[in-house]
Amino acid sequence: MRSTANSHFAGRPAKRLTLLISVHDHVRHHSLEMEILKRARKAKLAGVTVFKGNDGYGASGHLHHVNVLSDDRPLAVVIIDEPAKIEAFLEGITNLLDGVLTTIDEIEIVEL
Repeated sequence: MRSTANSHFAGRPAKRLTLLISVHDHVRHHSLEMEILKRARKAKLAGVTVFKGNDGYGASGHLHHVNVLSDDRPLAVVIIDEPAKIEAFLEGITNLLDGVLTTIDEIEIVEL
């Protein structure tokens, strides 16, 4: 994490949770993407963004991509908030994340 000692901006520690999924990932009859978004909103997390990729692959080595016949694009769900809120949220959704590449980064939220 970047030091604020020489910075002109006030900052506070936070965590960034990134979940790498696919358009085809589902939980019950809902897309995994929307389930995560709904739960994050319910938990009142500071920010969530879903990035849609063109091509990618994960642990299985299966290539996810978009073509004329199908849309199997990769998605990155990025969530930012205070460390304790990210940890609590992740604990609450672990049952949804079987086989999902998950990363947590220590970051700093800068107040401009």
